[in-house]
Amino acid sequence: MAPNPVDTPPVCDYEGSDYQQRFWERGGRAYEDGAEAVALRHLLPQEGGDVLLEIGAGAGRNTPRYRGYRKVVLLDYSRTQLQQAQARLGRGERYVYVAANAYTMPFVDGLFDAATMIRTLHHMAEPLRVLQETRRVLQPQGIFILEFANKRNLKAILRWLTRRQQWNPFTLEPVEFAPLNFDFHPQQVLAWLREAGFVVEDIRTVSHFRLGLLKRIVPTRVLVALDALAQPTGRWWQLTPSVFVRARAQGASAAAAPTAFFRCPRCGHAPLEEAEAQLTCPACGARWAVRDGIYDFKEPLP
Repeated sequence: MAPNPVDTPPVCDYEGSDYQQRFWERGGRAYEDGAEAVALRHLLPQEGGDVLLEIGAGAGRNTPRYRGYRKVVLLDYSRTQLQQAQARLGRGERYVYVAANAYTMPFVDGLFDAATMIRTLHHMAEPLRVLQETRRVLQPQGIFILEFANKRNLKAILRWLTRRQQWNPFTLEPVEFAPLNFDFHPQQVLAWLREAGFVVEDIRTVSHFRLGLLKRIVPTRVLVALDALAQPTGRWWQLTPSVFVRARAQGASAAAAPTAFFRCPRCGHAPLEEAEAQLTCPACGARWAVRDGIYDFKEPLP
């Protein structure tokens, strides 16, 4: 199906942000980072794979954790976040940096055998739509690791019961606690995954001990170890602020690998023609820049 950029939902843009340094490196979130590393280690296929797509890669915080994949494509809407990822990871042949909108990804159908979306879905005004787009670019039987911000977490439940918050954590609709920042009910996310063409294989709850006092008095390595012990309970209940899901794309395995890589995000044509630091769509004439190792599909060249 060809994309329709006219009705593309609003996008949260981290262009020019120091998010990696401010939130992760100086924000006291070593525990959360370690707990997420544990979840990824358990959910990613042990055998690895060929090409993995990291949706919302940001500055590449999680990218080194995808060791079992021959090639990793980092997709983010922010060029400056991808530049920070380049500085962290280098260019090389293993990493492909793509600035693009996750609602209209510039890749051919069935290109990837795995994808991840960590701390990204909570910026999506239309979650089902981005999950359907993820399914489109995944091979049948491809693995998808999704993290989402959980509306039905224990803190929100306690705040609601004590009337310190107005919204109900048990209802299915998302809550937008800040512009383009959403918390989701686990049952609703699982329903969206099924509707998008995925089968859920595993669920892990993450960041059980995300409390400032605990993080100050308990060593990070101890909190991470305790979190690792608690994460498998996600198969039965989800009460943590962060939930990880491993899902598999439905469908029989593809008979042949795709013959192209990029497709035009405006009209859906593939392949694109690459010359003189730009990609050109022979169908609609749109031109896309390749700047300093970053394929820029954020907006076409004039």
